[in-house]
Formats: sequence, C-alpha cells, structure tokens
Amino acid sequence: MTVAPSVIIGADLAQGKATFAIRLTGRRAPLYSSDKLNIMADMHIDLDHTLMALADPTRRAILQTLSAGEARVTELARPFAMSLNAVSKHIRVLERANLVRRRRAGRDHFLAVNPHALDEAASWIEAQRALWLTHLDVLEAILNAEDEAAAHGASAPDGNESGGE
Repeated sequence: MTVAPSVIIGADLAQGKATFAIRLTGRRAPLYSSDKLNIMADMHIDLDHTLMALADPTRRAILQTLSAGEARVTELARPFAMSLNAVSKHIRVLERANLVRRRRAGRDHFLAVNPHALDEAASWIEAQRALWLTHLDVLEAILNAEDEAAAHGASAPDGNESGGE
C-alpha cells in the first residue's frame, strides 16, 4: 500500500510561528503506469512549446493577425521588417506548438489559428492561478492572525491594565 502525504498548514499563535507539516494518511495514493506518465510528459512538452511560441512578440503578432481569419504566408510576412524566410521560421514554431493550421491550395499556403493549444495553456494557467490564490489566502490568514496576536500582546505587555499604583 502506498500512503499519500497531506500538507497541513497552521499557525501557533502562542509561539508566534507559522507551522508547516506533512503527515501521512491512510489513503491509498494513485500508482501511475508508465503510459500515464508518458501522457503527462507529452502534455508538458506541448505546453512548453505553446508557451515558448507565445513568448516572442513577432509570433504573437502573427497570431493576432490570424485571429481575423485565414491568411496567406506572404500576407502575414508583409508587415514585418524581416525576410519571408525569417517569418516562415516563426510560423514553423507556431505550427510545432499546434497554434496554427496550414492548408495548401495549389502553390498557396493558408494559415489559420488553432485555438485548442491556447485553451490548454489557458486551463493550465488558470489551475496554477487557483492553486496560488489558495496558498496566498492561507498565508494571509496566518499573517493576519499573527498581527492580531501581536496587537493584543502589545496593548498589555505586563498584563496590568489598571494604570494605577
């Protein structure tokens, strides 16, 4: 039996410390076959290609142009101060990331946006955002509790609030 760890985050207000602990639960952790790990690795490779393709402003401009509809490669290259060969290299990066689809009609090559890769990247980003918001909410609660405990401790440091003799 494989035991799944769970993370416990808490605050020890008496000590003024945040505590982080990992404890073992009796739940079974899922065991992954190599097939499932390969699929997960492929997903990360696809995401890496997508994010790498989106990192370049020229490729983002090409995608922006294609958002209006299908266009020829030569039409996409026209606004850029670079050779057709350089634009073609950018397009190949977009194709490798599955961000664009190519259709050939005779000698003409038409490109169109493939929104599926963008949807996958957006869902990954949203999952990361939700995860970090949860972590930051927990951290905020811990810090607020520490501030509150410090404020209560500072108002009566000696425990004597009478103020008299």
